[in-house]
Amino acid sequence: MNATRIENAADRKDRSAGAKWASSWTAAMQGPAPAGVPAALPDQSFALPGYSARNQTFRMVIRPDLWGRTVRLRFSNAYGDRPIKLGAVRVALHAGSGALVPGTTARAKFAAADSVSIPCGSEILSDPMELPFVDGPSDAALIGRKLAVSFHVVGETGPLTWHAKAMTTSYISPPDSGVLSEDESDAVFPYTTTAWHFLDGLDVAAPNDATVVAALGDSITDGTFSTLNGDDRWSDRLSRRLHAAYGDHVSLVNVGIGGNQVVGPATYPPPFNGGPSALDRLERDILSRAGITHVIWVEGVNDFGQAFAPPGTPSATAEMVIEGLRTGANRMQAVGIKVIVGTLPPSLNATREVYGAPETDARRREVNAFIRTSGIFDGVVDFEAATMDAATGEFKAEFQPDSTLGGPPDRLHPNRAGYLAMGDAVDLSILAPRVSD
Repeated sequence: MNATRIENAADRKDRSAGAKWASSWTAAMQGPAPAGVPAALPDQSFALPGYSARNQTFRMVIRPDLWGRTVRLRFSNAYGDRPIKLGAVRVALHAGSGALVPGTTARAKFAAADSVSIPCGSEILSDPMELPFVDGPSDAALIGRKLAVSFHVVGETGPLTWHAKAMTTSYISPPDSGVLSEDESDAVFPYTTTAWHFLDGLDVAAPNDATVVAALGDSITDGTFSTLNGDDRWSDRLSRRLHAAYGDHVSLVNVGIGGNQVVGPATYPPPFNGGPSALDRLERDILSRAGITHVIWVEGVNDFGQAFAPPGTPSATAEMVIEGLRTGANRMQAVGIKVIVGTLPPSLNATREVYGAPETDARRREVNAFIRTSGIFDGVVDFEAATMDAATGEFKAEFQPDSTLGGPPDRLHPNRAGYLAMGDAVDLSILAPRVSD
């Protein structure tokens, strides 16, 4: 399912003037809650009864990868069953818990209005806005800091469009608590969520030579078994390396979805929980996003495992995944995006039998051989070599215990140590910013 993008007049003016917008943060929307594969999600029955919001305020916490004084927000109602109305949209520097840094709140508008109605299946951009506390993209005081985006839900939303696995704690006021976006304390936000609701992106005005890298994939890109609020997915580690090398001339955004596949499912939305296939969401999550120049794509094991597919769905063959990777790469390369593909990490002996089966491992190895030798990609990252114990065919032992909740491994997802190794496996030279004429 691809959301229809609604542009406002200010956005059209900026594009026609040739302004350099760059994606700084994204959340790939995957369905109406509770469809998805969340991590450490608290009981939502008090905050969002029936997974619907009603006259309450959300405070979504996000970490921009590239800072800029001029920004715009993107909101999505891709999986709603009715138009939703949002008002009192505010952006502030996050202080911790549900609190804001005093005096940093900025107001977002939509075609100069204070509220916006978003039709079913659509997304909308705010007008450009200024963040007064941002001196510029090189402001060292903002490294690692987060923004809190607060907005009021007018009336009742029905199904909530969300990204299930934020790996970040955000905050929600009680139903019927009204407009609280400018309240700087955390007292009025008693409920927490580890999902992102409605808020789908943040773009910044960036240097013209900025490289914007999108990490595309499934739960291993989404960050399963990484540390809650730790920002230690492989893409986070790579981001820190890129900024150390190239400063404010690079941005890295994550568009992974837990349970996602390259070619399946044939139809969406649920009962399938992994979002629309990578091929189906390329337009929405890559091609239409601001300024993307490179994609690192690692995905395919879910096509073989089918753990989240409707009963009776046949598993994909290696040839199907290979053709999907070829098709997706061609589409992205046709518009000038450089495509770097990662080999699939190990899943042998995973606790979910369908993933751990020898037949799945054989298909995975066949896809990896294609990735390494086809020559059709702009680069290859050998994530398998970085994470696999050659003696066992599994993840290295130190990469297995769960960093999110503790406890035993599932032999399918790496932990913090494994994600750091993946982030270190990427050759930075393939992501170097272009040289301006």
